[in-house]
Amino acid sequence: MTTLRRLGRTDIELTPIGLGTWQFSGGGGLIAGYWGEVPQEAVSAIVRASLDGGINWFDTAEAYGWGKSERSLAVALRAAGRKPGDVRIATKWWPALRRASHLRRTIERRLERLDGFPIDLHQVHQPLSLSSVERQMEVMAELVRDGKIRAVGVSNFSAGAMRRAHAALAAHGIPLAANQVHYNLLRRRIETNGVLAAAKELGITIIAYSPLAQGVLTGRFHDDPAGVKKLAALRRRMPAFRKRTLEASRPLIGELRRIAEAHGATAARVALQWLLAFHGDTVVAIPGATKQSHVEDNVGAMSLQLTPAELTRLDERSRPFLR
Repeated sequence: MTTLRRLGRTDIELTPIGLGTWQFSGGGGLIAGYWGEVPQEAVSAIVRASLDGGINWFDTAEAYGWGKSERSLAVALRAAGRKPGDVRIATKWWPALRRASHLRRTIERRLERLDGFPIDLHQVHQPLSLSSVERQMEVMAELVRDGKIRAVGVSNFSAGAMRRAHAALAAHGIPLAANQVHYNLLRRRIETNGVLAAAKELGITIIAYSPLAQGVLTGRFHDDPAGVKKLAALRRRMPAFRKRTLEASRPLIGELRRIAEAHGATAARVALQWLLAFHGDTVVAIPGATKQSHVEDNVGAMSLQLTPAELTRLDERSRPFLR
């Protein structure tokens, strides 16, 4: 049975792997160019398989199709026989060109999209609001006190902004639960820019999004570089898909595969488990899924046990990506 982890210093317990639902945005929203539309039938099958595999939480956002991902997730959870309170839900408010007061004005819309499933973690999606961090956290604290949300998080915040958010919430007796950031073996910047160190110091959970570097860490694009051309236009322009990055990461992919073979696993499972294990309980991950095999890797990563030597070898192979 998977050991649950506390979300920051809250009483919320999560499986080390959650399901990211960016890809359930219906082909719309701010990031429409990254993903095609995933039919509701497929979404429901992916969510059911994730639940059957033991995953107990799901991460979505307002900007993922302007509520389409939230709605699609709720439909899938209902189809799987889950009721409000059975799972943990994290969502995010989009702050660009908005003030903190917008958080309060839109919270009922988030809850309506989620069809009665409560918001366990509400996050500020980007550090781009017209209001100060302190004002955003003040409104978040009000939402906690009013019972609209259980916990507060941020996403893509620097170490300094994260510390400010933590201090602002502490004034209301509320912990900052999480900072959701781009983190994987090919993008380890949080280890050198102070974000990870601050999270450990303050007891804040790091939620790693794109933990497989959009699929690059599976090795599929090293085997078939032409496959990059088949991706959605915006997605294939991401740095991980550049030819020089694929070439530079070949030694790492080779190490992932050697370790995977020793465990009868896949490179994806090994890459995910490294994130979960290398920093103790600080990091959890939210890989997405658009097919059944992705779910199997997500679930399988939680039961994989890597040796200290294997963790160190992966660390050494991926050190060129600490920048």
